[in-house]
Amino acid sequence: MADTLPSVTIVRRIKASPAKVWAAITQPDQMIQWWGPDAGPTLRADVDVRPGGRFSVVFRLLNGDEHNPTGIYQEVIPERKLAFTWDLPGERESLVTFLLKPIDGGTELTLLHEHLPDEAERQSHEQGWIGLLDKLPLFLGVR
Repeated sequence: MADTLPSVTIVRRIKASPAKVWAAITQPDQMIQWWGPDAGPTLRADVDVRPGGRFSVVFRLLNGDEHNPTGIYQEVIPERKLAFTWDLPGERESLVTFLLKPIDGGTELTLLHEHLPDEAERQSHEQGWIGLLDKLPLFLGVR
């Protein structure tokens, strides 16, 4: 039976190499500078980027709410693919995948967030990921 749970797919073209994008999404010293869905601060980023390794990111939204998604890395192919479970208190576990593809002038980044429980959660996560991905080129110093 096919999985019919809602998912999010966002594709962005970024004028930075896959190596620079990879570092931004996997190195805690970089993640802490830009991760999160709005202009609120990222307070902590703990990552062990290897299959079976864990991650935990704490960010504060502009409205003061703090969130701490955690998860386990499922697949790690440097500069190509990063897949991890996504756990937030009160939500069912889902799966996030970053796919990086070299293109002329940079990287095509595809973000997939699968196995969301319903349309409301899909919309909420989509807005969050759009906010996060809007910040990535700014952090990398590209447009």
